[in-house]
Amino acid sequence: MADEQKATFEGFAILELMGHRRLAGKISEAQIGGASFIRIDVPDGDGPETVATQFYSPSAVYCITPTTEAIARKVAATSSPQPVTEWELRPDRTLPQVTSSRDHDDDNDDDDF
Repeated sequence: MADEQKATFEGFAILELMGHRRLAGKISEAQIGGASFIRIDVPDGDGPETVATQFYSPSAVYCITPTTEAIARKVAATSSPQPVTEWELRPDRTLPQVTSSRDHDDDNDDDDF
């Protein structure tokens, strides 16, 4: 039993996730922090670029359908994740200076003791 090797899959597939997300690309297994994850490299349609690399817990996966690279690229072109966009990022703001009520007197003597 100690000599048994675990069967792993690496190749193009359609990955269906709980929450009704469907991605396509090259999947492989990855170890992060001692835990196993499914890695998906989503291609840019017909181009050589990778649009996104994402890691998913196996428990989030509903289905993995192995397929050809050509089919995975077509599916990826219609359902690929988008990278972070500018509107998702908050502008770098500094917080206003907070002053204590003791530092500020509004000249109303009703709160003075």
